[in-house]
Order: sequence, then C-alpha cells, then structure tokens
Amino acid sequence: MTLPKTMTGAYLPGDSTVQFKEYDIPALGHGEVLIKTKACTICGSDIRCIYREHTGKGPEGYQAGMIAGHEPAGQIVATGAGLRRFKTGDRVVVYHISGCGVCNDCRRGYMISCTSEKYRRAYGWQRHGGMAPYIVAEEKDLALLPDSLTYADGAQVACGFGTVYEGIEKIGICGNDAVLVTGLGPVGLAALQLAKAMGAQMTIGADISPYRLDLAKKLGLADHVVTADENAVAAIRALTGGHGAERAIECSASDKGRLTAIQATRKWGKAVFIGEGGCCTFNPSPDIIHDQKTIYGSWVTSLWRMEELIERLVRWNLHPDRLITHRFALEKAGDAYALMASGNCGKVAVCFDEEI
Repeated sequence: MTLPKTMTGAYLPGDSTVQFKEYDIPALGHGEVLIKTKACTICGSDIRCIYREHTGKGPEGYQAGMIAGHEPAGQIVATGAGLRRFKTGDRVVVYHISGCGVCNDCRRGYMISCTSEKYRRAYGWQRHGGMAPYIVAEEKDLALLPDSLTYADGAQVACGFGTVYEGIEKIGICGNDAVLVTGLGPVGLAALQLAKAMGAQMTIGADISPYRLDLAKKLGLADHVVTADENAVAAIRALTGGHGAERAIECSASDKGRLTAIQATRKWGKAVFIGEGGCCTFNPSPDIIHDQKTIYGSWVTSLWRMEELIERLVRWNLHPDRLITHRFALEKAGDAYALMASGNCGKVAVCFDEEI
C-alpha cells in the first residue's frame, strides 16, 4: 500500500466555521503508528471550547491550525520502530489525551489528568486529531477495537461513552435503581444507554429540548422523559413513589440541571456530575446533608477503564453508533459542526470509507 505524503485536514479558527488546508503526513517516530481514520465524532467540548471561540489558555488551550477531532477510531496502516503490542492492520480507538506516562495520574491510567505541561497533549487540541484521512498516534494511547464493534462505536468510546462509564462506575448502578439523567445531549443519551445495559430498573431523562426528549424516547433509552422546568423535581418524585431516583447522572452542565439532579435524588442516593462548565447553586443542608446524599465529580476516564468498556460493549451486544443521527464526509465537516452546535441532533460523526 502506497501512502500519500500529504492530506487535507479540518481545523477550527474559533469563529463558528471550519477551514481546510493541506498537511504533511510526517515520518513515524519511535512507538508511533499511522492510523487510517474511519470515524471521528464531534464532542460538545469541541463546540464550547474551540468551534465557537478558543476558550482554553496555556498548555491546555487549542493550538491554532491543529487538525480538529479528539474522538477518532481507525485502522493502523504503518508503524514506527519499537512497538510492543499493536501492529499494522489492527483496528483501534485513540484515547484522546497523550500524557507524559510517568506522573502519578498517567501511571494510574488517567492521562486526562497528566500534570506535565511539556508532554501532555490532547489529540485535536495540542496535536493533530481525527478530522483528516490519517492520524499519527502513540502506541501507548491505543485501545484495540474488536471486529464486532464498528469504527463509529469505537469513536464514541474514545471520549463520550468512556466518560459516562467512568461516572457510572463511581456511583454504581444495579437492578434496584431508578436512574435520572439530566441533559440529553449525546453524553446524556450515552448515560441512559449504559444505565439500561447495567440493569437500571427505571430510566428517566430530563431536558429543556423537545427534540432531545423525543429522541430519548424514540431510541428506547428513557422509560420516562420530563421537561426540565420548575415542576421537574415533583414529576421525577411522582414517577418514583415520592422518593426520587437512587442514582442521578448530571450531563447538562447547567445550574438548574444540576440542582434538579441533586433535589430529585432520593435520600441516601448518589449523583455524579459529568457535564463541564457552568456553575451550581444549592442549599447544602436540605439538599444534600440532611438526606445523606453523595455527589461525585468525574472527568473523562482511564485507558484501562476504556478497554474494560469495550469488552463490556461486546458482551452486552451494545452499539454506541445507535446514537449517531447524522454522518458527514470530511468535505462537509462545516455542516457537521454547525449541526452539532445547533443541538438539534444526537451524535454527529465525520466518517470515511465504509463508515460513511
């Protein structure tokens, strides 16, 4: 197979547009692989922090001109020297943070929390990402994608589903639980899908968007949907015998959504905050202390947990690509990002070859 020397990639100038330019495909260094991109999904953080404007500062900020996309999956087509596990032909998911590998967080597998300002680089932010036909990645950042999962499944594991799975593992879900999810964007839909797979007795979704409420019902993910207004907590309690949900997963990143998640969690219940940004205003004594509630914060996931999730998806015959409502070719990436920014969609993917 003869590989090209250049490729067209998409980058985000920070003014709600997508631009294209030609990039060299670099020679591979020690421990690096070249991946033929098959699918790259768009994350809400791409919209909030890069597409509309460049909000990040310092080492964690988006570096101008970097190829966008931190949720890629594809197939290895070339390898550098020194690989220990992966080989040409392997189907892989890319964990979207490449850490230093030697700080405490990296050694726990949580490269998202890498403390090295010099070596921590996120794909699609500080190093080239998946909105191009090829992506160079480090072997240590890869997870194997089984044949029974699609590349579009794998792309969502790279961030959204991995993030949700981490949060769910913190609070635990079983057949005893009614599970509330506030915020039904792609992350919230993933939370409903995984909660069901892990045995939730009842799933309840809350959002302000009629489109998203309808989508959660159409996909069969929410047993009940509730409009996120001033009556939401009462409605959720009514669905749960007046008690509230045993578990709540907060994905809206809004003050009101977070308050709903807290207040609609029953006594002794647990909630996890996944949605980023915004603030949270509540009254500690009546809202959490007196009812013995526990609130967790959860940021992305670890590489080992991501591999565990892939194994579970195969076992459960669960396909994250069900949440993809729109697929675009790379040349239509501008339309893909604009649709994702509108919120009138499920998950949006830029796809190549058989995944389109």
